[in-house]
Amino acid sequence: MALFTELETWKQAREIRIFVSEITKKFPLEEKFRLTNQIIRSSRSIASNIAEGHGRFHYQDNIRFCIIARGSLSETLDHFIVARDENLISEDIFNSFQIKYDKALNLLNGYIQFIKKKKNNELE
Repeated sequence: MALFTELETWKQAREIRIFVSEITKKFPLEEKFRLTNQIIRSSRSIASNIAEGHGRFHYQDNIRFCIIARGSLSETLDHFIVARDENLISEDIFNSFQIKYDKALNLLNGYIQFIKKKKNNELE
């Protein structure tokens, strides 16, 4: 079995986490325990849930954790929308995140489908 660190979906989630970490360093101090904390936690949750699911014994557990990761990905997008609405980030930064989000969502959905097929012995 390959390591979770070899999964493209995990690599993309890691890229998002690093991106969020860099962006939030520029947020105002008064946001530290509000939006900054929330967006960092949700972005970290994406890769963490992919890793945890990968380490589970049953396919269904892996799928469940990937679905949780997808929820954290959507939550992170919502936090970016708030940051844009509050003028904490520029439209360019938001658009850069949107590209990373779209790629992560596609990879995660593809990985979930792969696991489902593997579970149902549809792969060779």
